[in-house]
Amino acid sequence: MPRRQGYALLIALVAGTAALATGVAFAGSLLFAGPGARSRQIVAPDPRSVARTPAAPAHSAGRWFGTWTAAPTAGVRETHRGGDPARRTIRNVVHTSIGGDAARITLSNVFGTHPLVVDHATVNTRPVTFRGAGTVTVAAGGRVVSDPVLVPVAADADLVVTLRTPTAEGPVTLHPGAHQTSYVEDERGTRRTTDWRYLTAVDVHNTSAARTIAVIGDSLTAGTGSTLDANSRWPDVLADRLGGRYGVVNAGIAGNRILRDGRGVRASARFDRDVLDVAGVKTVVIALGINDVQQVPQETDPQRITDALHSLTRRAHARGLRVVGATLMPYEGFRTWTPAQNAVRERVNELIRAGGVFDSFIDFDEAARDPYRPDRLLPAYDCGDHLHLNDTGYRRLGSLVDLPALRHRQPVSDQL
Repeated sequence: MPRRQGYALLIALVAGTAALATGVAFAGSLLFAGPGARSRQIVAPDPRSVARTPAAPAHSAGRWFGTWTAAPTAGVRETHRGGDPARRTIRNVVHTSIGGDAARITLSNVFGTHPLVVDHATVNTRPVTFRGAGTVTVAAGGRVVSDPVLVPVAADADLVVTLRTPTAEGPVTLHPGAHQTSYVEDERGTRRTTDWRYLTAVDVHNTSAARTIAVIGDSLTAGTGSTLDANSRWPDVLADRLGGRYGVVNAGIAGNRILRDGRGVRASARFDRDVLDVAGVKTVVIALGINDVQQVPQETDPQRITDALHSLTRRAHARGLRVVGATLMPYEGFRTWTPAQNAVRERVNELIRAGGVFDSFIDFDEAARDPYRPDRLLPAYDCGDHLHLNDTGYRRLGSLVDLPALRHRQPVSDQL
């Protein structure tokens, strides 16, 4: 896998001119005009309720599929070097799972309290428009989807989405701790960052792809403990195995819970926005629950956790989607571990294995635990904190997913 094409690509993109012919973008909007092809702005004051209009086919020769997502996590007022966080050029570097002959982007101001103005946007230097205009205003609490951009997008490759924000409003909606290097340029120069700002999705137009798989999870899905810029999170490994035939998007948020807000809006509240509304989604993978077990306040009733997981399954079924879940991995040695909470984790796993929570499940617990000390991670997989994995551990998780289970063609049922 070409793990890090981004350095050469970024140099070329930064050096390249953004003043490409606007006729390219205009031609793209004409070629792909049709239901869902134009942007729509959605305004909602509560970030739990912001829903993205599902993508419709661009024309009869293909459809739109999510190739990358980042779940918006927080709104922050940065003070780096005393500069203004809104008046900057942002180069978000993202890694695709599936390719296509055109792209469109989603910008989010879901945690903003003022309108967000973006007066220049590009995808790999190709100009992006919104309803035919080069400038867009995203309302506080809202998001927008761009017009299609005629740009070739390769699978398993880095893509640079550049945004310029000229006004002094905020807060900045971002996904922190991305394990990917992006760049922010202001009046004091260019600096590296591991946050993705404002950009929450990249969709591609593809004539042969089957579907998109949306993964929702916590830090173990977001990739805490993995190597920076290596794209070694377990959903990345899954995308490699699928060979560019299926989009795989990662809606993991470090510290996220099902039943309570914490790091990011609780998973049960963000499920529609971050999973069900992904372009082309047909299968959902859920890897959640360990933070409900181990974070303060700790959930002591395993049934409440599995009931919440089953509720997500039923919501996905209402959209005709298949759901694959994961058991909870051990974490003895981490600072919050107690025998009582470990018993809660084990009971959650028993209920998942018994059936009735998901359509099928992946046994992350069995694969990651030390067979001689089953309440602990296997040392070869432990990043060192006894909760999160290293690259080897994430490769192991990504190898476990049963590919036929993801390729469902039969209607799903709630008769579990």
